[in-house]
Amino acid sequence: MTLAEILASLFPDGHAVAVADGLITGRGPLDGRDLAVVGVDGDTPLGIEGALALSAAVLATVRAGGATPILVLVDSDSQRMSRRDELLGLNECLAHLAKALLLADAQGHPTIGLIYGHSAAGAFIATALATRVLVALPGANPSVMDLPSVARVTKLPLEKLEAMAKSTPVFAPGLDNMVQAGAVQAVLDPAKPLRPQIAALIGEPPSHDARDALGKDRGGRPVAHDIAARVVDAARA
Repeated sequence: MTLAEILASLFPDGHAVAVADGLITGRGPLDGRDLAVVGVDGDTPLGIEGALALSAAVLATVRAGGATPILVLVDSDSQRMSRRDELLGLNECLAHLAKALLLADAQGHPTIGLIYGHSAAGAFIATALATRVLVALPGANPSVMDLPSVARVTKLPLEKLEAMAKSTPVFAPGLDNMVQAGAVQAVLDPAKPLRPQIAALIGEPPSHDARDALGKDRGGRPVAHDIAARVVDAARA
């Protein structure tokens, strides 16, 4: 689905969501309340200006009070790979965006990520993975790091990494692997209106981060949940 189709399915009565330079900001009505919308469209790389602009939009929603839900729509490239962005602290700006979303969640604003296109690396982590619940549409293509990049970092042959990815979902890119690893909670049905599907997620958010448990149940992260439980037990002891 395109962004226009997603917005039309979410807000059949109209909305005030706009896109400028690949950045999505605005609001729309959802079941008698406002839904704040931020995100990245058009496979746009996320640079310092974009990260700070989205952070400002999220923090404005938090400052306004209430419990306005925040929907993060994602079709991005990775973070913008430029010397200028790196020198100006892109890593800190991306961290600021992620922390703004975590703050919103902590202040009672349900945060839902919806990936409908591509996203990778820092841009993916600071947007989609920083929400309480992440869902996707068929055809989405998320990855924390693509395999050619992993090969360059680890110095392992690409062919070996491709073989490993077939049996290790937590290591491999792509939507199916993200679902199996628990990072993506569910894949929405584009043949049905998105409005009730998103409303249901907002109405019944998980009480805690359950991605490790989902990964264990789906066979993509067999040990993460048990390790987390032992860490919690040790901290309580």
